[in-house]
Amino acid sequence: MNKSALSAAAFLLAATGAHATPPAGQDALAGAQVKVDVGGRKLNMYCTGKGSPTVLFEADGGRAGWDWSAVLPEVARRTRACVYDRAGMGASDPAIRASTVANASKDLNFLVKNARMDAPFVLVGAGYGAMVAQHYALRSRGAVTGLVLVEAMHEDALPADRAARLDAALACLAAAEEGKTIAACAYPATAINGEIGPRLAAAQAAQVARPSYWRARASELDSLETSAGQMRAARKPCGDMPLAEVAHGEPAAIVAAVMEVLDKQK
Repeated sequence: MNKSALSAAAFLLAATGAHATPPAGQDALAGAQVKVDVGGRKLNMYCTGKGSPTVLFEADGGRAGWDWSAVLPEVARRTRACVYDRAGMGASDPAIRASTVANASKDLNFLVKNARMDAPFVLVGAGYGAMVAQHYALRSRGAVTGLVLVEAMHEDALPADRAARLDAALACLAAAEEGKTIAACAYPATAINGEIGPRLAAAQAAQVARPSYWRARASELDSLETSAGQMRAARKPCGDMPLAEVAHGEPAAIVAAVMEVLDKQK
């Protein structure tokens, strides 16, 4: 790891108080696991647990699958649970096209198909990831049998500060291209993730040092209006599909919502 990444890691450890014991199995999310081809590119995926349906987690905008490290092992006690990284995030290959909801949904379709994952699926999406999860579910032809939406972003209520977020991401991209470490560009903490261990802190620091990460993050923000239009075009009633909404991203509440949806599976 270069000096910039090491400095960022030290900052992140200090900022998150990452000296407590992290959730069990968190280290597995700090690096590449199974790389699945999605058409000339590969996305990183990690699964644990056994059973059906498979619970598949979709992270918030600009974030990687490791955000679910406090939720994943609890769900895996009940059934198979999988996280993955969208293009440009975590250990996945860089994005090569606009990071829209529709493109993320297409990538997820390839991931499921090429990883030979068997339906049915329960999708859990946070923030922007809730839109990706819904878009995929609406086009999955019955493969998705349950949804859990955590602090969901809605196509008709996009974040008011999205322009400022984009400007900040572009500033961090410029810093990363120059090899600079800026405190404001550290990977942000989330209540979903619990404590951050040293390995994940280092992985997050390495993440924000890569220009490819900031390009993907900026693209998601820059494409929000397009993504909103894609969601409006795809939106339709979900019928009797079990759906749970979590207003505040906290591990216990998310796990409870997932269990509620699993209990309603036929």
